[in-house]
Amino acid sequence: MSSEGTPPPPVAPLSDDDDSSRGSSTVDGTAAGTATENGEASPMEVESSKPSENGESSAASPIASVAKDAASAAEAKIPEDSEAEALRLKDLGNAQLSEGHFLQAISLYTSSLEYNSKSAIVLSNRALAYIKVENYGLAIQDATAAIKADPNYAKGYYRRGTAHFALSKAKAARKDFRAVCKLRPKDKDARAKLKACEQAVREAAFAAAIESEAGAPLSDTYDPSAVAVDAGYDGPHPDGGTEPLSDANLEDELFTPGKLPRKFVMDAIDRFRSQKLIHKRYVARLLISAKHYFQSLSSLMEIPIPTESPDSSDASAKPRVTVCGDTHGQYYDVLNIFEMNGYPSKNNPYLFNGDFVDRGSFSVETILTYLLFKMSDPECIYLIRGNHETKNMTNIYGFQGEVNAKYDEKIFDLFLEMFGWLPLAATISDSVFVTHGGLPTEPGVTLDDVRKIKRGCEPPESGLMSDLLWSDPQPFPGKSPSKRGVGYSFGPDITEAFLKHNNLNLLVRSHEVKDEGYLIEHAGKTITVFSAPNYCDSMGNKGAFIHFGEDLEPKFTQYDCVPHPSVRPMAYAAGMGGLFT
Repeated sequence: MSSEGTPPPPVAPLSDDDDSSRGSSTVDGTAAGTATENGEASPMEVESSKPSENGESSAASPIASVAKDAASAAEAKIPEDSEAEALRLKDLGNAQLSEGHFLQAISLYTSSLEYNSKSAIVLSNRALAYIKVENYGLAIQDATAAIKADPNYAKGYYRRGTAHFALSKAKAARKDFRAVCKLRPKDKDARAKLKACEQAVREAAFAAAIESEAGAPLSDTYDPSAVAVDAGYDGPHPDGGTEPLSDANLEDELFTPGKLPRKFVMDAIDRFRSQKLIHKRYVARLLISAKHYFQSLSSLMEIPIPTESPDSSDASAKPRVTVCGDTHGQYYDVLNIFEMNGYPSKNNPYLFNGDFVDRGSFSVETILTYLLFKMSDPECIYLIRGNHETKNMTNIYGFQGEVNAKYDEKIFDLFLEMFGWLPLAATISDSVFVTHGGLPTEPGVTLDDVRKIKRGCEPPESGLMSDLLWSDPQPFPGKSPSKRGVGYSFGPDITEAFLKHNNLNLLVRSHEVKDEGYLIEHAGKTITVFSAPNYCDSMGNKGAFIHFGEDLEPKFTQYDCVPHPSVRPMAYAAGMGGLFT
């Protein structure tokens, strides 16, 4: 796929009858019930339908109150008919989980727990389903309840350790995997995960130790002109020529915002479509230029509606801004958006609302396309940081491995630098507030507070940046701890107060897959838009984008997934990342 770095996994050529994007993934990359090399069931497999040895299990709750109900469940044995129904629902849940239908699995496990609320097995399996949809807070609650029900149940510790690791809590994860290894000393998989946790703890300690001694960032010392373009490179050059420019300053100037030739952008897209890459030299220049550009912006962008329509030859076309949600490396679906809605231009501007990378295995092509358009014309595309444009998430969900395979570690470090400076929110015509996750739950936060958020860093565990990246809406008033384990869930009253306080009319956010590609909540004041159809090749959801015209009324376009080369989601995830496939 590239003339640079390690080749990616083998792929089948894209053809008209290729329907791989509609396939379903197996649970943990293996069918339920498969054994490890030592003959024991892997802790990440779905537990089979046989009951526990004593015929009892332990308590959990419906989704909204897992930990509370689990702690207070009755000690009595389950009647035979109830136990049979609990097992039936569990088996149905296992089947849905194995097919990648995680939300359906959660619903079935929840129903099973209503009949047998003390099943460590079902609690652990539901924890796995929560991990799959990134609801790490609920996964920790369920796994903890499973451990309370059966302190010798290794999978409870395994699930909880997995969720802790996803939340960058490597020490807590290490403790859980130590417990797994103690209970199952021959389990090679558990020992490998413990080793990964120990390495993460050491790396965090090392990073903390050298933080005060940090020198100039890589973007200030990396010299792209020192990267030779080999004779075998047959891709585009920024000046349109057939070989690199000999004048490094002139080449660097071409990557100045607004000066990158449109032809180079479109040639690069054609190359990406054919599963080839542009040269590392040009990627480095692009990332360094983009980082400096984003660094010059505030954390809050102000986006106007264009004065002209996207198509001057169409009298019915009206000026508009197109807002897209998560695209998660589903590059061929992104190209489909452009086919339907036109390529980005000054009169056809796009706002992509975070989570450009991870999960999908064409994340490099996706983010490079956005950045190429941005450097060609800064007014044709706007980018907001998502929770996946962060070091820990890219390490787990595949982007780091993908960059290292297609380019190298230094290019990945340049990506991280650039991610750290992405804006966190935008307003459209001073009326629509757009951010990836959700709203701050503290009262009185102003747009000026958002503008002043310090960037150039990894998100803290709490605070305004964390709220914007991680939070989710809830249907009832007030705020609640997030199901994800980071940020909060915010009610319609919080939405109403924030919008009123800042003279705004609508919140648009992303961050959650929706069956129809979008969802309207909070009495019409909150819209979630998600633009990755058939997410992870398994969810079966539609994608959607929103048009905002001069009247600022949202107009939705839905679409289905399109075929893509047969590279599975998270093909580049390694180590602990394998827990989340």
